[in-house]
Amino acid sequence: MALITELSQLDLNGTYSYADYLKWQFQERVELLRGKIFKMSPAPSVRHQRVAANLFLAMGNRLSGNSCQFFFAPFDVRLYNRKKSQKASQEIVTVVQPDLCVICDASKLDEQGCNGAPDLVVEILSPGNTKREMKDKFELYEEAGVREYWLVHPLDESVQIYFLNEAECYIGLQPATEIAKSAIFPDLNVDLVEVFR
Repeated sequence: MALITELSQLDLNGTYSYADYLKWQFQERVELLRGKIFKMSPAPSVRHQRVAANLFLAMGNRLSGNSCQFFFAPFDVRLYNRKKSQKASQEIVTVVQPDLCVICDASKLDEQGCNGAPDLVVEILSPGNTKREMKDKFELYEEAGVREYWLVHPLDESVQIYFLNEAECYIGLQPATEIAKSAIFPDLNVDLVEVFR
């Protein structure tokens, strides 16, 4: 296979795997959702970055001393249906880069990122990614077994929290506007006034 150094060398309607993704050597950031390429938005806005940094600090402080590890984008997370065992690179067709994620099972971590579902994923909405985060990734995270999913709405200054119930389906909590309380980490309460200041 020829070296891929520009996104324009790829058929954007084609279907690709993580093995393909590893060979790409271009500057643009992309995600694979069920084998399809999705270009990531240009560099996030200052507000997006500020919210991400404030969340990272708040969540990191609350989770310090915990055995879980905390990561922020760009960080590759390879997803597949939770009912299947870990897959080889050529079988994985979904690679995402969540804004923030918490991983408690260290065996899922390797030099490339996370192989399997993080325990908690945070996505910060911006004008170019709302549909993808609210529908496409929601379904992928649920299917993969991400135990908790936070959708951060900077414009509304709110956080929508979803967690997997016993039937392995997401249940949404009331949108948080003052304190975001994790459903799976009892000590994880985030002051949203500080996050959105």
